[in-house]
Amino acid sequence: MSKGELAESYFRQGYNCSQAVVLAFCDEMGIDKSTASRMTIGLGGGIGRMREVCGTISGAAVVLGCIYRNENKSEIYRRVQHLAGIFKEHNGSVVCRELLGLSSKGFDNPQAEPRTQEYYRKRPCPVLIRNMADELEKYLNSN
Repeated sequence: MSKGELAESYFRQGYNCSQAVVLAFCDEMGIDKSTASRMTIGLGGGIGRMREVCGTISGAAVVLGCIYRNENKSEIYRRVQHLAGIFKEHNGSVVCRELLGLSSKGFDNPQAEPRTQEYYRKRPCPVLIRNMADELEKYLNSN
């Protein structure tokens, strides 16, 4: 199973976008799944469901920070920007609300939506999660 498939499966189990990406890389980061899930829960929905930076990018940033923990800040930022650039090139944006086709920022409603078939059908999230995790896996394998 690819990291993309694994991350998508976590999302379909009810984890948010950021959690799904990070959980797929727990072994590489040396972090247990419970800790990873708790430390990334607030990053979902574009950080706290505010619909800002896509949680897949936040998740990738967490993974990069853990794996390259001995590098300086600027080097980690370079790595994050590189992956975010690939993501933007493929998807047109790195902003959650733009990727979801929403017009407002979403500060008014912190309530997570129930995960129904309709939820998965109307959202690009499973594809975005799979793509980010696959790109991150490719990046880690070549760097």
